[in-house]
Amino acid sequence: MTTSRTRKSTSESGDASKEATSPSKKAAPRKRAPAKKADSDSPSGAGGAPRKRASAPRSEARPKANASQVAIEAARQLLELTGKAAEGVTSLQRTDDGWRVQVEVVEVRRIPDTTDVLAIYELDVDEQGALQGYHRLRRYARGVPGEN
Repeated sequence: MTTSRTRKSTSESGDASKEATSPSKKAAPRKRAPAKKADSDSPSGAGGAPRKRASAPRSEARPKANASQVAIEAARQLLELTGKAAEGVTSLQRTDDGWRVQVEVVEVRRIPDTTDVLAIYELDVDEQGALQGYHRLRRYARGVPGEN
């Protein structure tokens, strides 16, 4: 047992002495990890005091839209989906999850335009105005009295 210990210590000290005494080979400098910047990249800043982050939670990233913005955005999104331009917004209601918008569109254009086929679409939009779903409530000919 004592011999193995002495061999181990001799080999360790021999390696160290070879590096230190070898004139032809210079010892490579040790590589260090790059120093951390103390400027605006670090959360504590240059002064060392912790900074507050300016980011908000993702669910509150966009502000709530007002009623007119919701109506305009809903009509625009319906046009993108169906290719049918809105004649007007006929109803706008606040719901628990956002808004319910009814939009009147021209389904079929005819000559004379008093015979156009119109439709009412109901759209559900979230608080920010993003479309969640839609469906057509009814179709009717322009100028024909019906339900309100």
